[in-house]
Amino acid sequence: MPETEQHVETTPGFDMKKSISGESFIFFGLFLALFCFIGSKMGTINMLNTMMETAYQLLLDTVFKIMAIAVLAGAISGLFTEFGIVAVANKIISPLMKPMYGLPGASVIGVIATYLSDNPAILTLADDQGFRRYFKKYQLPALTNIGTAFGMGLIITTFMMGIPSPTGESFVKAAFIGNLGAIIGSVVSVRIMLFFTKRVYGVEEPCEVEGIQQLLRTDVRMVRTGGAGTRFMSSMLEGGKAGVSMGFAIIPGVLIICTLVMMLTNGPDAATGAYTGAAYEGIGLLPALGEKLEFILQPLFGFTSPQAVAVPITSLGAAGAAIGLVPKMVAGGLITGNDIAVFTSMCMCWSGYLSTHVAMMDSLKCSNLTGKAILSHTIGGLCAGTAAHWLYVLFSMIG
Repeated sequence: MPETEQHVETTPGFDMKKSISGESFIFFGLFLALFCFIGSKMGTINMLNTMMETAYQLLLDTVFKIMAIAVLAGAISGLFTEFGIVAVANKIISPLMKPMYGLPGASVIGVIATYLSDNPAILTLADDQGFRRYFKKYQLPALTNIGTAFGMGLIITTFMMGIPSPTGESFVKAAFIGNLGAIIGSVVSVRIMLFFTKRVYGVEEPCEVEGIQQLLRTDVRMVRTGGAGTRFMSSMLEGGKAGVSMGFAIIPGVLIICTLVMMLTNGPDAATGAYTGAAYEGIGLLPALGEKLEFILQPLFGFTSPQAVAVPITSLGAAGAAIGLVPKMVAGGLITGNDIAVFTSMCMCWSGYLSTHVAMMDSLKCSNLTGKAILSHTIGGLCAGTAAHWLYVLFSMIG
């Protein structure tokens, strides 16, 4: 059989392409253009030194802090699941899901699962036959949107609350308002997505379910064997262990994306006004773009400084990297409580959706709707940030 006609099995999530194609040259050209541009401003040696020093400082100052928070959040989520707090929340919140989202009450489990962990947690539920039977076919693709809108919610919220402000300002209220903004953004995202899926699948066709379910997942909950003390320790430690895994998983995103964004955001050394190759130096491109777009960004998000635009942009690819930018901005007096509210809502709602939506829609066997899901969620994230800003203004006026 000729080589071109052989059937080659590809790894799931990967496609076959020619060894050398047009994109090879286009990518290499763009890659060279970016780093030649940065190098022309900073100097090649300073650029390389700054990249390495920034990545190293981010690992020490940011990644380990996020990992510590992830371990504690994982322990809490493990305890909440083991002792039925999640089940209680499901019972209380379920009646709100249909009028708000147009989804069955069981979808609240997906909200809780992703809030306590990350976006892909929704896929495990979507694959469970006892969970799927609650859904119509047109509702299932929207799980990608609602799951992503709450991804890493607990970690992001806890992280924002714990950032020390040089003025002594507490960010607890701002983080809670950010959660409200994320909820509004999630409703917008899901409702737009359902508009598209109804036109594709109709509203009557049930979701495909395999086998006969004798027990529904929402009717029972699984617990560990043993006494309450044993279950307490096991669930807490296993939850913390999951937090360690998540902490390791965010390292590439934080170090790579955050380093690049910081080099595009910050300026030269503040004391000398020159480039020294130290950590956190940059060429100030994103603030310059932020100033050009201030007439749009200010009414929508109320950012205190143009540098703030770097956070939501980074959250498109990785929420962990995005929140890693915030402490240094706070320490520099560049952002206030309003910005924290907007960051919380947009980092939650977007939470790296550009890097996960394609795989998630493919897992749900809805690849044909990937573009619609991304469009819906882009609008939802913008609405989340806008809602958080104006809610913060409202709450500030009240008290």
